[in-house]
Amino acid sequence: MGLSKQYLIDDLSHKDAWRLFRIMAEFVDGFENLNDLGPAVSIFGSARVSPEEKEYQFTYQIAKQLAEAGYGVITGGGPGLMEAGNKGALEGGGKSVGLHIHLPFEQKPNEYTTLRCDFRYFFVRKVMFIKYAMAYVVMPGGFGTLDELSEALVLTQTRRIKPFPIILVGKDFWSPLLDWFKNKLLPKKFIKEQDFDIFFVVDEAEEVLNIIKRLVII
Repeated sequence: MGLSKQYLIDDLSHKDAWRLFRIMAEFVDGFENLNDLGPAVSIFGSARVSPEEKEYQFTYQIAKQLAEAGYGVITGGGPGLMEAGNKGALEGGGKSVGLHIHLPFEQKPNEYTTLRCDFRYFFVRKVMFIKYAMAYVVMPGGFGTLDELSEALVLTQTRRIKPFPIILVGKDFWSPLLDWFKNKLLPKKFIKEQDFDIFFVVDEAEEVLNIIKRLVII
């Protein structure tokens, strides 16, 4: 029994060591591929939105305007609002980046990227979203979108990164979450009043572009 247990521990240690090399390789590939990207904006949103839905068309419009203004667009490289962002960037004449994550379901790369990076580890991918973006545009989405939003908020709040525009698009969608911030987190002093200055909430594509142009110099 003792030998079997020790063998298992040794085997796990061996696998963890090789996993570390895979993680390092993903960082190196990401840095090399994105190093010359130039000014870019990360766009997040649900993979489960079809091209016929208004959120898809809205995301496309925002990305196209950003590309026409000289910004590259970074998305998760998958379907839904990620596809809309890449399509808008491509058809707006800009750089269209997809940071594709390998998943057993749902996440297939879209065809509208000019540069694609593949990842196995979410945390490596999130570093690339932060490092190479000058702004975050957060469209309606699920757990993955909330994860990316939370990452940006906490890194900005704790000053682990330089402040950059974090723009939540869709007041109707985001208002319940913001009300929860105000009614639950703020009274408990889990956050401060000034933390609400970290992000913007808008409804129009022009507002997104105006905020980024005002705060991000290219």
